[in-house]
Amino acid sequence: MIIAVKRASKKRMIIKIISIIAVIIMFIAYYFHLSEKFAKEEKQIELTQIQNDKKLQEKRRKAKIEKIIYREVESAVDLIGQFNVRNVKIVSNKILIVCDPNTNIDALVVRYGTLALVKRTIEDIKVAIDLKYIVESKFNEE
Repeated sequence: MIIAVKRASKKRMIIKIISIIAVIIMFIAYYFHLSEKFAKEEKQIELTQIQNDKKLQEKRRKAKIEKIIYREVESAVDLIGQFNVRNVKIVSNKILIVCDPNTNIDALVVRYGTLALVKRTIEDIKVAIDLKYIVESKFNEE
């Protein structure tokens, strides 16, 4: 029976220590690489979420403005009387209401004052109400 005894040589110990240090350095570098990658992805997700929130707020704001305009048109038509109204349009930040020539629009003029521009012709009465001031005042209230 032959027994071989291996002795630890200095070269082997140095190679083992260097290889263990190299493996540890690779793990550390990989950890930092992945953490940087995840941080970039997280920032990207946050940016998209912020953009989506802004879009949602803009949609809500537009819906709120549309609701204010719709209510204002309803109240203006109610003041004039629905049977007397021929046509209602929204043209360049103004509500344009076309009425019969014998319509009483005093209530409308009292409510809107200088915001309501009235043009009387033989065929009809045209009332233009400025929406900009109305929407600004109502939007800030709600």
